[in-house]
Amino acid sequence: MLHGVGRVSVDPFALFLSPERFSGQMRLLARLGLRGVSLAELRAAEDRGQARGLVGLTFDDAYRDVLDWAPPVLAGYGFTATVFAVSGLLGGENAWDPPPRRRLMDADDLRRLVREGWELGSHGATHVRLAGLDAEQLQHEVAGSRSALAGVTGVPPTTFCYPYGSVDEASVEAVRAAGYSAACAVRPPPGLDRELASPRLGVAERDHPLRLAARLLLSGHRSR
Repeated sequence: MLHGVGRVSVDPFALFLSPERFSGQMRLLARLGLRGVSLAELRAAEDRGQARGLVGLTFDDAYRDVLDWAPPVLAGYGFTATVFAVSGLLGGENAWDPPPRRRLMDADDLRRLVREGWELGSHGATHVRLAGLDAEQLQHEVAGSRSALAGVTGVPPTTFCYPYGSVDEASVEAVRAAGYSAACAVRPPPGLDRELASPRLGVAERDHPLRLAARLLLSGHRSR
């Protein structure tokens, strides 16, 4: 689970990786014999029993800085990724956070990434916490965002990401009903469908290659 890549002077939530740190982390994956892929590719490989050595890479929020730094690095290693966009804020800013805010990708940016082999997934319509929302709000955030993003690429996204990792049984059922086949959280509560509330390993600037290698080992990732 990644967020931004770029040079920022203020990063109160530690969401951004410097380009150098990001490049080092991707180099580490390649040296370990691992390949970064989108969640769609990872799911397809799992269905075939061929997921060993694959690591799903996700970028939450669709910060535009990612577009400037991440695609060439990933392409250099033959990696892809999933970007989760907030459908109601394309081309805007991360209005859910206090200033200073960052620009978000617009529809053209997302289409470019899809052409380059990335997967586009939904991160809701407005980036609100889904746990505890009523049925009408869930419909807007989950199904509404899927329809909106389908209008960007012509293909409805099949993967959803819960903003803030906020997920409960009702939001999982809303994701299922909307037609998504997979969804990501962070540390979901027990008892939820793992396919629709998958845990992820958050990666930050402090994760220098040695630290990241240890975290990957502890999380169960193995090289080919």
